Amino acid sequence: MPASYYNPVATHFGGSLNKIVELTEGQTVALVIFPEARALGLLDKIQALLGERLVHIVEDVQPNPDVAQLRATYERFWREADGCETVLAVGGGSAIDTAKALIVGTESGCFDELLALLASGKPFMPARCKALIAAPTTAGTGSEVTPWATIWDAAQQKKYSLHLECTWPKAAIIDPDLMLTVPAGVTVSTGLDALSHALESIWNVNANPISDTFAISAIEDILECLPRLRRDLSSRELRSRMALAALKAGMAFSNTKTALAHSISYEMTLSHGLPHGIACSFTLPYVLGLAWGRDALRDQTLQRVFGTDLGQAQERLREFLHSLEVKTEFSDYGVTEVEAQEMILHAMQGARGKNFIGSRAA
Repeated sequence: MPASYYNPVATHFGGSLNKIVELTEGQTVALVIFPEARALGLLDKIQALLGERLVHIVEDVQPNPDVAQLRATYERFWREADGCETVLAVGGGSAIDTAKALIVGTESGCFDELLALLASGKPFMPARCKALIAAPTTAGTGSEVTPWATIWDAAQQKKYSLHLECTWPKAAIIDPDLMLTVPAGVTVSTGLDALSHALESIWNVNANPISDTFAISAIEDILECLPRLRRDLSSRELRSRMALAALKAGMAFSNTKTALAHSISYEMTLSHGLPHGIACSFTLPYVLGLAWGRDALRDQTLQRVFGTDLGQAQERLREFLHSLEVKTEFSDYGVTEVEAQEMILHAMQGARGKNFIGSRAA
């Protein structure tokens, strides 16, 4: 089967955050980082590493970056840090997504101009753009090796997807030591996001043998490792294994994009307040059932992980999620059967839903 694969991110795994000194040599840097980083001493460490080259700091990143908060942050960034060359994002998916939004400059420096470009749904060339280096502090989002960022508008019940050639990070630094302080809830949620990325890249119209190789390895590692990590959060070995599994899942979906489970998740986050990692993973047993039997090659790939019995495969996934205290029915989240079916049909028509192999017969 012919296949092509593209990922331009220079990826540094298992090293140290000190790598930022080499990667930004001779450049001025703006930092986007999560609010707790100051108390953890991480902000001080980065300031010591970069010294006077660190010219701007954004440390009020919120979960699920929303236009209400991003507008002021974006416009201040382009007023005060227009001259900087590189943006360093340190944190989870929200920090990296925020940084991706910041690096895409409009002619006017106004955030609403960027929103209008995104709302058009058409490709565009930004007026200016900064280089991005991403150092994730969670194992899950894959944002450090993908070009996509999600911008939310809770007031309007909308989301925008940002993805340009310039929003691929120039480099990713995956240092598992940065993940040692992540609490159990976030560890589970982000780990399940990675599991969803890997599965979604398999039941995907854009799948190929190269993305499958990353995905299968990621799924096997996450199923075995995440429950153990939840019980032993301080284990460097398990943190490292999960960091590598999340990276592999990111490599897989960097070429396929996500599919139906993610398309469903957006409504569950906007209307029901579910954290992204839970919203995109609680339906995985259900979506597996929709995918099974649609495509012989996709079935072969799924069966390499789960065996040949669909019922057993779904039950294995349900038991795995339940062991992490994640409920797996729409009704568990206050969604009726009628509402759930309407949500699924709507999700099938979304950009990510159309990547799902089952959408071809929908």
